[in-house]
Amino acid sequence: MIFVCIDQRRTGGLIIWRSGSVMVVYRGSNYKRPLKSQTLNGASTPVKGEDGTLFIPDASSPAESDSQGKDLAAQRADVSQLNMQNTEDMTEEELEFNQMLDELGPRFVDWWGTGILPVDADLLPQTIPGYKTPHRVLPTGMRSTLTNAELTNLRKLARNLPCHFALGRNRNHQGLAAAIVKLWEKSLVVKIAVKRGIQNTNNKLMAEEIKNLTGGTLLLRNKFYIVIYRGKDFLPTSVAAVLAEREELTKDIQNMEEQRRNISTAQPPDDGLDGHALAGTLAEFQEAQARWGREVSAKEQEEMKEASSRSEKQKLYRKLEHKLSIAQAKIHRAERLLSKIEASMVLANPCDDQEMITDEEKSVFRRIGLRLKSYLPLGVRGVFDGVIENMHLHWKHREVVKLISKQKTLSFVQETARLLEYESGGILVAIERVPKGYALIFYRGKNYRRPINIRPRNLLTKAKALKRAVAMQRHEALSQHIDQLESNIKQMKLDLGIEDYEEQEEDSSDSENEDGTDVTSASYDEDQDDFDESADEYGDYDDDDEDDEVDR
Repeated sequence: MIFVCIDQRRTGGLIIWRSGSVMVVYRGSNYKRPLKSQTLNGASTPVKGEDGTLFIPDASSPAESDSQGKDLAAQRADVSQLNMQNTEDMTEEELEFNQMLDELGPRFVDWWGTGILPVDADLLPQTIPGYKTPHRVLPTGMRSTLTNAELTNLRKLARNLPCHFALGRNRNHQGLAAAIVKLWEKSLVVKIAVKRGIQNTNNKLMAEEIKNLTGGTLLLRNKFYIVIYRGKDFLPTSVAAVLAEREELTKDIQNMEEQRRNISTAQPPDDGLDGHALAGTLAEFQEAQARWGREVSAKEQEEMKEASSRSEKQKLYRKLEHKLSIAQAKIHRAERLLSKIEASMVLANPCDDQEMITDEEKSVFRRIGLRLKSYLPLGVRGVFDGVIENMHLHWKHREVVKLISKQKTLSFVQETARLLEYESGGILVAIERVPKGYALIFYRGKNYRRPINIRPRNLLTKAKALKRAVAMQRHEALSQHIDQLESNIKQMKLDLGIEDYEEQEEDSSDSENEDGTDVTSASYDEDQDDFDESADEYGDYDDDDEDDEVDR
């Protein structure tokens, strides 16, 4: 289809039938025969005649076709002249691009596309004596590879660019590589079109050889185009020449310094070191130690070791004290948050008129509850209003409900069972050990009546219960951490001998003024409370928080 569009545009006719490589072109009802003096210009844009009409080549007359074939060489020779004649319709960017291509080599006259004619890479020299890959230096702190965003932007840039070269040869591209390096001084990418209609063209071989000769980065390669980026480490020819000169100068200076160093070390010294320099050696240190140094006794060495060890221990002791103060402030905040959450939880009192069941009934309900497949899980949140609601929903269809608790201690499980019994109004049948944890079996009672509000208002919501569980977990972890720090600090005091000194100070302060200690401790507690108020990382707790009602 691409060749069909090209033929229609060049001839000005309409293809009415096509089979393989055979086409039938209709010239059109308004066809006008062009003048013989009209020819195609160097760009793929038709040249305008004297009357302003576009030139359309005539293929109907054999004689005229022969004359056009004879003049083909002359037309190719005059491509640059025709380009100059058609520069009136070009913009400034197109003129600059056209001039840049004129400096690179001859144009490809049989270009099938639109726009400015590319350079014919097959007419460039195949080999250049002494050709070397351009010198490259990557700037400091820059990665050599391209990111996905950079690749996308460069491909978008190359899509809108006209082709710089047209290539049909698979190998021997040193002339093309030299032209590409010259082009890269003005353009980031080079766009090469693969010639069509040439047999045995291999764009993979073309791209690999050009990449090896130039050192660029391949952005795109298909059967139509090859796009190569110059790379972040590309250097223009002038800059590369200056850097190469500086490197040669640096190497010469290093060689001269190495020669002078070899000359100085070649002379045998008088100190008996066999040609080795004295500076920076053990012999120099021993000589300086013998002249000006003072021998340190074994006692002084032990004292220095003890002082160094004691300073390290004191540093570690101060660090542990700092950690202890931070942990105490955190556990104080956790306790305050936990007290605020529990303040909104009002537990129900046990009912005086509680229904009783016999041991036989308990045994029956226990077996029924253990055989139940459906159960209610009790997670880290513990007992909250949703658990009681689910119990009433279970009791709507059956008399017994089973809950599975993940708690590890039996005493905690028993406390949770009593709380559920008080809040739900049911009867605790049994607490059994099961593989998943502890099973709590409750019987609803013979006189059970479903309450109006199955979700009690005196318990915590699901969100508040989670906050309470997190606060309790934090409090437990901080308590263990503080105990460990206190034991470590006590051991450090014994090692440093600080314990006896502090006890003497406390005894003296108690004998002088007993009331002063109480006042000091009270003021410290007030200051600590003020510090916690200003640095509370958990924020104020709001009982009417709207986020707590999301999980209701």
